[in-house]
Amino acid sequence: MSVTDDSAQSPVGAVGRITVPIPPGGPGEVLVAVRGGSEAYAAWSDRPVGTNVRVLVTDRVSARSVVVEPLPE
Repeated sequence: MSVTDDSAQSPVGAVGRITVPIPPGGPGEVLVAVRGGSEAYAAWSDRPVGTNVRVLVTDRVSARSVVVEPLPE
């Protein structure tokens, strides 16, 4: 039995684009380029974020949920 190191697959530090807007106090969705492809994650932020905004993934809440911060335009 082998144990895989999940840290190499972490989206933290990756840049993504919001595909479902993040409302106040709720999740949206972000598309992030990871592992040679793109993956969608539930996205949380401390402020509302609109569709197509580029964001930085700052933390991973669970395997499919991340915290993001808008990048300066």
